[in-house]
Amino acid sequence: MLSDLLPVIVAVIAICFMALQIKTNILPISEGNDKMRTISGNIKEGAMAFISREYKYVIIFVIIVSILIAIFININTMICYILGSLLSMAAGYVGMRISTASNARCTNEAMESGLSSALKVAFAGGSVMGFAVTGFGLLGVGIVYLIFRDPAILMGYSFGASSVALFARVGGGIYTKAADVGADLVGKVEKGIPEDDPRNPAVIADNVGDNVGDVAGMGADLFESYAGAILSSMVLGFSIFGDAGIRFPLVLSSIGIVASILAAFLFLRKKQKSPQSALMMTIYLSGAIVLVASFILSPIFFGNMKAAICIVVGILVGIAIGFLSEVFTSEKYSQVKRIAEESQTGAATNIIAGLSSGMLSTVGPIILIAVGILISFHTMQMYGIALAAVGMLSITATTVTVDAYGPISDNAGGIAEMSGLDESVREITDNLDSVGNTTAAIGKGFAIGSAALTALSLFVTYTDTLNLDNLSLLDSKVVAGMFVGGMLPFLFSALTMNSVGKAATEMINEVRRQFKEKPGILEGSEDPDYASCVDISTRASLKEMVIPGALAIVVPLFVGKLFGAETLGGLLAGALVTGVLMAIFMSNAGGAWDNAKKYIESGAEGGKNSPSHHAAVVGDTVGDPFKDTSGPSLNILVKLITVVSVVCAGLFI
Repeated sequence: MLSDLLPVIVAVIAICFMALQIKTNILPISEGNDKMRTISGNIKEGAMAFISREYKYVIIFVIIVSILIAIFININTMICYILGSLLSMAAGYVGMRISTASNARCTNEAMESGLSSALKVAFAGGSVMGFAVTGFGLLGVGIVYLIFRDPAILMGYSFGASSVALFARVGGGIYTKAADVGADLVGKVEKGIPEDDPRNPAVIADNVGDNVGDVAGMGADLFESYAGAILSSMVLGFSIFGDAGIRFPLVLSSIGIVASILAAFLFLRKKQKSPQSALMMTIYLSGAIVLVASFILSPIFFGNMKAAICIVVGILVGIAIGFLSEVFTSEKYSQVKRIAEESQTGAATNIIAGLSSGMLSTVGPIILIAVGILISFHTMQMYGIALAAVGMLSITATTVTVDAYGPISDNAGGIAEMSGLDESVREITDNLDSVGNTTAAIGKGFAIGSAALTALSLFVTYTDTLNLDNLSLLDSKVVAGMFVGGMLPFLFSALTMNSVGKAATEMINEVRRQFKEKPGILEGSEDPDYASCVDISTRASLKEMVIPGALAIVVPLFVGKLFGAETLGGLLAGALVTGVLMAIFMSNAGGAWDNAKKYIESGAEGGKNSPSHHAAVVGDTVGDPFKDTSGPSLNILVKLITVVSVVCAGLFI
């Protein structure tokens, strides 16, 4: 049937569109003068060196797990696992390469042609990551479905994607925050030099980190979410509605990619005056097309509008969570301004305000997720919840595009600063970067909401597979498992934050050493050793990512095998609840601290280099691993332990 081939066809179109962007809107653009090209080349070299070394570790892990799957489960699941892993890595590699190729081009367009042209380059660069994630993701899902036709086996694909995502998110997060903390605490606070000042030895590592954390790491995260949502809906749909339950999410996801291509095409055709309005319009347009499609497809596949209602719920909840994230993280609103105000009395009050704001930010999203679950379940039972997650992620190509555009514009600003370009260029890139913070909040909303809904649907898949119809809070095994599961996100966050701390300490010591041994650096008569800082972040992140990454796979296998399927079921439930809460809290608290610092730097509460600014820098430093390492990784943790449990369910009987 055409519906079976449609995902593969659309995925190929998405990959071709991605290639077209590279050929027409990125590579022909000049990288600027020699200094700009040199700086961009250093960033690219550092980023590609990191991802190459990271993938060597990941490939070893994938090989070991593949062998174990072949021995204890079956060969077909192993094939799906390998394909999910390889396509996730391919998406990250392509996205990283083009992101680092776009930064200087964005800077040069800002210098020569102004805001609209710079926005176009940054958007085109971000779209490569967006369509790599969805194109490769849907291609893999379509291929394994055509070959095996067994939804249960297909979960191996999600397992592979989740494995790579966790290592990419954790490793990239540790890298970027080690560099960021080192650059901020020594450069800004101790030496009083501006952000992205070429005299800071950690400045290149910091710009590399924007790419490895916010492009490759984020891309792998959304790849896993995208594939996991589709596959979980296929598994549940088949058990309830047969072939219709499988084909509906495949067709809708295909239309979502087409909608994103159309939105991107229209964006690149027009000269944009307002970056935020233009970027938000791509989200609204692609979302509207998916909504219309769902109302057309729902009666065709199911004879009613129930599926469309679930899709609507998913999209609306995702947008609403994104809006609430912006309320708690944007300097336009009172929460960030309050944190900035509290900075006047020191770092302690800044941190207290940020923690309270992050905790408060969990209320709205959790209520929205709960309402979404109730409506979706009432409409189509557990399949409805899975479809809501598909709805949230149907326009992933667009949300990743507007998210990945942010690191490109951030790098562009750094290159402008280090190249000594006119202040007007930095104003343009800073404008683009600030808009990126807003659009990133929406992406986080979709990621968090879909993580909760996808993990819940996978949890039901797990209980159905093992016929666990009587999981009860009166069962001591279930209760014990819930407590252990509720603890896991805290343990995971502790490990990842400690890893950032250790890597950052090494970075701080290196930057201090260079300033001490080479006094000419601050005078501008000596060049810093950028390479040593890049190497520190690379080595530290790769070493520190192993234990947190392995934890997510080893723990569910250990608990399930030793204590039984009921205890593991309780563990999954506990991890889901605390994991989602922690993810929201940490991501929003970190974002609020970051933007409070930027708000002060814009002139509020004393401005740059004031006591309140120094306090805000400390708060931002605390928040960095919150929002860019531990917080985003928790979304993957929750889904990965559930996927592992589903794939390995037969071992717990």
